Amino acid sequence: MGTVDRADFLPGELRALAGVDQALSIGYGQTNSQPRTVANMLRLLQVQAGHSVLDLGAGSGWTTALLGHLVGETGRVRGVELVPELAQRASTAVAAYGMPWAQVRQAQPGVLGAPKEAPFDRILVSAAAEQLPEELIDQLAEGGLMVIPVGAEMLRVERTSDGVVITRHGPYSFVPLR
Repeated sequence: MGTVDRADFLPGELRALAGVDQALSIGYGQTNSQPRTVANMLRLLQVQAGHSVLDLGAGSGWTTALLGHLVGETGRVRGVELVPELAQRASTAVAAYGMPWAQVRQAQPGVLGAPKEAPFDRILVSAAAEQLPEELIDQLAEGGLMVIPVGAEMLRVERTSDGVVITRHGPYSFVPLR
């Protein structure tokens, strides 16, 4: 997390708060997640060099850039964000880090994730779902992991040849997944 400066992904008036361990508003009802929460999610996700990763609810693009650093140039990260203005800002911020394998685009209305680019080795969801979305599980490669808040609880979902294994990792608060 030291190589990707959170301040680069915040609106100008909030950059001085980048080191504060709290979620910060980035406009449009969205937040840049609390650094401790992001670190916990990334640990649960166990991203490796060369992985293909979906970053759903990319928001400011900070997590997309962090994931891009972790997968390296042999991997790929696709950040998707529903709010067009945030997607554009995030795309610009991520591009400034010189990682062409990590990109943010606007989410397609009515489409959850990026099914045309699946399967993904890892999926990070930074918005709370009401229930575990089957369409995201379908986008996971066999052996793939997804970290997603469902309700107020963080879940780690592993897709195996025998089905899905879910572990629970405590209470968290996120904006709703739309």
